[in-house]
Amino acid sequence: MVMHAAATSSSDPDISADASHGYDAPDLRAFVIALFFVFGGITSLNDIIIPKLKGLFTLDHATSMLVQSAFFVAYALFSLPAAAIVQRAGYMRTASIGLITMMAGCLLFIPAATSATFEMFLFALFVLGAGITIVQVVANPLISLLGSANTASSRLTFAQAFNSLGTTIFPRVGSTLILGGLAGVSASSLSGGALIAYRQDAAQVIVHTYLGLAIALAIIAAVVWSRRDRLNEKRDDSGSIFQAFGLLRQSRFAMGAICIFLYVGAEVSVGSIIVLYLMQSSVLGLSSQSAGDYVAYYWGGSLVGRFLGSYILTRVAPAKVLAAVAAGATTLIATSANSTGLLAGYTLLSVGLMNAVMFPTIFGLATEGLGRRAAEGSGIIATAIVGGAVVPPLTGMIADRTGSMQLSLALPATCYAFILLYGVIVSRRARD
Repeated sequence: MVMHAAATSSSDPDISADASHGYDAPDLRAFVIALFFVFGGITSLNDIIIPKLKGLFTLDHATSMLVQSAFFVAYALFSLPAAAIVQRAGYMRTASIGLITMMAGCLLFIPAATSATFEMFLFALFVLGAGITIVQVVANPLISLLGSANTASSRLTFAQAFNSLGTTIFPRVGSTLILGGLAGVSASSLSGGALIAYRQDAAQVIVHTYLGLAIALAIIAAVVWSRRDRLNEKRDDSGSIFQAFGLLRQSRFAMGAICIFLYVGAEVSVGSIIVLYLMQSSVLGLSSQSAGDYVAYYWGGSLVGRFLGSYILTRVAPAKVLAAVAAGATTLIATSANSTGLLAGYTLLSVGLMNAVMFPTIFGLATEGLGRRAAEGSGIIATAIVGGAVVPPLTGMIADRTGSMQLSLALPATCYAFILLYGVIVSRRARD
């Protein structure tokens, strides 16, 4: 999942490419697309870490979903402050801050593995989520500003396709590195010092993965910092970050923000349970690593759908597209929950295809016409991504209390149904 800013013209006087430095709009778009790839891929690794930590710490479904809560709660806490930093420091400097924060989060996996405590892993994920929040608040309005307002939805969907490329590649690699390193012994059969030693040893595969990411992020941050003055920006040191909440008085924007909350919550919930869902004997009965490999298909559906969607959105009204894909997601989840075997597995995986264009269309419909308030809108929308911290634990709680992962799918299905309603309402208003 990613977020975008409101559609604005590239001629906005607050920011422009500095031709004298040879840093034109195509170069900037490539830079932003690279950021989408990186933070999308790292976010998708949460789906791989959940079954790993669940096994290491013998957690129930609801507790294991705290991985997503720790990560996505950062959006609620850091989105508006990040927007304020953009206004004062500019896009490139703020991007550097976000990348360094992401690097710090990755490095915190080292003491987390040493201490072998679930809480330390959650803290590392929280810091990592804070960094990704800052980077997203930079990337989303920036990609919107670099092009015509008329093609904003298509351009944003295209950028998201590279985000999906990251979410397709990273889980496949992560599944091999992280889930492939699961030992044959079960943590539930150990206690005392033996259990602590086992957890420390088994957690090292997570450390090695995130240490590699930390090194890569340090290099990217250095490159971005070296180009911190490549944009001509008029910075704004006035006003309060909380004035952005005034946008919620606009019903279309407010409903759109709610839909972002529900969409991210539903998308993350489905992605988080896929491994455990496919491991069920009534579905595909796969091993943890084999099921982990299938996460790439879920996110790969979004990759294909976003390339297709970038074209479709130039031909079909975004509200109609949103209604159609939300209806598709609801139908696929209902089918999966009421079937078994291949049908149950592949219909749930296919929800990724329906997710493809939801974020850009919701965002575009909600923030249309914000103009100079794009950064404020970006901060509010990023805050709404906290749905990824709320809906997944509730989904896990339903699974624990009912003993059925199929029944727990009713919650994300309800989220998609509300998004369908939003698409229908906006479409009808456009006809009036």
